[in-house]
Amino acid sequence: MALLLQAILNGLMTGALLAVPAVGFSAMFAVLRYPNFAIASYATIGAFAAWVINTKFGAGVALSIALAFIVAAIVGAICEWLAMTPLRPAGALPAAIASIALGVVLENVVRFIFGNDLKAYDLPIVRDIRFGDIRIGPQQAENALIGIGVMLAAFAFLKFTRLGRAMRAVADNADLARLKGIVPAQVELVAVLIGCGLCGVGGVLIGLDTSIDPLTGFRVLLAVFAAAVLGGLGSLPGAVVGAFALGIAEELSLFIVAPTYRSAIGFLVILVMLSVKPRGLMGDRFA
Repeated sequence: MALLLQAILNGLMTGALLAVPAVGFSAMFAVLRYPNFAIASYATIGAFAAWVINTKFGAGVALSIALAFIVAAIVGAICEWLAMTPLRPAGALPAAIASIALGVVLENVVRFIFGNDLKAYDLPIVRDIRFGDIRIGPQQAENALIGIGVMLAAFAFLKFTRLGRAMRAVADNADLARLKGIVPAQVELVAVLIGCGLCGVGGVLIGLDTSIDPLTGFRVLLAVFAAAVLGGLGSLPGAVVGAFALGIAEELSLFIVAPTYRSAIGFLVILVMLSVKPRGLMGDRFA
């Protein structure tokens, strides 16, 4: 029983980390109408931006995460404007393929600047907290709480601000939103800033849990995409539900298969969900 509870707890904490970039991915998909796979590189760029300010300037975790959000958001907006916007009229498929190419280019830019070595944040070493046979890493718990806090802030923005309501309107029906005086181009920019910023934060949280290198974002790209598909592409609550469900499923799978095969769970989730319920657990409800 203790092993089962430990697996579920680990899955919940993993899900909290995956949910942040998954929400960013879904927010951009709902507004821009194409899957932006360059989120992997935005997560990596956010992770390295936070690493620089943490290790070179001695900043704490909170300030490092805030900077990661800003840097990833700005880089994402510039890349969207320069590389993706001209391609979007050609359709979702060309844009999706181009986003993969863009992600590879950005990954190699990071590799050129920072090299291939693993890098770790400057964090104090603390002992795990024990509840009987259940163990919790303090940094893991802090990362999960930060992830939940960031998601709550994102949902509050969408629900209570004018820009957030405009994003929901464009996601539901861009033509109707335009008739109501909403400028879709401005909303798209906000969606990119928020989506890429959340991916940057997600990269930091993943890096705080382990270490970072130029492939940090690409290692979780499949899991983030699987979480979005499981919950329903374009649905922000669905992305959260999908991330937690995937995190728990990956941990429970370790009772059956070796950790080497853990990444196959994401592919399996995508195959099963697209076969059984193509619109995901929560359909296309934006927020």
